[in-house]
Amino acid sequence: MPDITPDYPFDREAALQPPPEWADLQARCTVAHVRLPSGDTARLLTRYDDVRTVLTDPRFRRGGPDAARVSTTRDGGIFARGSAGTDSMRGEGHLRWRRLLTRAFTVKKMETWRPRVQRMADELVDDLLKAGSPADLSARLALPLPVRVICALVGAPSRDQDLFAHWSQVMLTLTRYGQDEVERAYREFDAYVSDLVTAKRAEPGDDLLSELTQISDSHDGRLSHDELIATVRALLLAGHETTSNMIAIMVATLLAERERWQAVIDDPALIPGAVEEVLRLDTTLSVVGFPRVAAEDTSLSGSAVPSGATVIPCRPAANRDPRRFDDPERFDPRRANAAQHLTFGAGPHYCLGQPLARLELQVALGTLTRRLPALDLRDGVDGLRLRTGLLSGGLENVWVTW
Repeated sequence: MPDITPDYPFDREAALQPPPEWADLQARCTVAHVRLPSGDTARLLTRYDDVRTVLTDPRFRRGGPDAARVSTTRDGGIFARGSAGTDSMRGEGHLRWRRLLTRAFTVKKMETWRPRVQRMADELVDDLLKAGSPADLSARLALPLPVRVICALVGAPSRDQDLFAHWSQVMLTLTRYGQDEVERAYREFDAYVSDLVTAKRAEPGDDLLSELTQISDSHDGRLSHDELIATVRALLLAGHETTSNMIAIMVATLLAERERWQAVIDDPALIPGAVEEVLRLDTTLSVVGFPRVAAEDTSLSGSAVPSGATVIPCRPAANRDPRRFDDPERFDPRRANAAQHLTFGAGPHYCLGQPLARLELQVALGTLTRRLPALDLRDGVDGLRLRTGLLSGGLENVWVTW
C-alpha cells in the first residue's frame, strides 16, 4: 500500500486561518500519524483534553535524543539537543530550577516593569509617527519592544539585538539552516551569555540576571554557571522570538476584522481579554510544538500510544476545541474561560515568563489603540504571509498605515 502518512505542519490557504485538518482530526482521529520535516513520524494530538494530559502527565516526558527528530538538521532541532545546563534541568533538576526561578517571575514582580515597558512602547511609537505612514510594524515596534525589555531584564545591551535575532532564528530552524550554522550559533550565543553571566556575578546590577546569579535557597544552593547560561538563552529566545511575533500577530488579528480593533478603542478595559483571545486563536506561532515521548504504554481518547512513541501536542488546535470553548472560532474579548488556553503550556513546564509576555502584549495593544486608532493593514488580510522554515512561525513583515 502507498504511504498515506500526511506531512506536518499542514499547509493552509490563509495566514490567520487554521489548516482544515485540525478540526477534521479532532472529530474523527484523536491520535493521528504524521510525518515531520525530518522524515520521522510522530503522533499528532488535536483535542484539548489529550493535549493537556500530555503536557501535565509525567508518563509523557520532554523530547530528547530518543524522540522523533523535528528539524532537517542532523541534531533533529532544538528539542532534541542537550547541554550541560539543560541536562541538569530535567526531572527533579527541573523542579529545583523552577523553584529557584519562580520567585523572580511572579505577576506582582513583573507588574513593577509596566511603567518601564510603557515608556519603551511610547518611545517606539514616537519614532514610528516621525517616520510616517506606511510602516513595517514588525520592524518598528513588534521586534524592538520585547528585545529592549528582555535586554533590560537580563542586563544585556540592546545594541546587540541583531545578534540575538540571528542566533534565535538559526537555533529555531526547521528547514532553513544547516547543522554547521546551528553549531556556530550555539557556540557564539553560549559564549556571549557566559561572558554576561561572569560579569554579573562579579558586579551585580539591578537586573534580573544579577538577581539570578545570587538567588539560592538553603537546600539547593545557587544556579550553576551552565544552568544560568541555559536560563538566559531561554529568556532571550522567548523574549525575542515569541513575544515579538505575537505582537505582530495580535495587531493583524484585531485589524483583520475592524470591529475587534474598534471595540478595544471604545473600551480599553477589554485589552486583557482581547490579549487572551489572540493567544487562544493564534494558529501561526507554534509550528510544531514541544514533542513529548511516552514513557510507558498508555492511551489517549481510547487510542493506544506505545512506550517510546513521540507525540506532538498541538496547542493551537486544542485552543479551538469546541469541547472546551463554546463557538471556538469566534473572537470574544469577554470570553469567561479564554485564559484556559494552552498557548503557554500547562503543568510543570508552564511558561515561567508568561506574566511578562502578557504585560508586553497589553502595553503594546493599549498604546497602539490609544495613539494610532486609525491603524490599518496596508495590504489587507490577504497580504499577510507566514514565516516559514522556523519552529517559531508567525507572520512576515506586517505593513500598516494610519
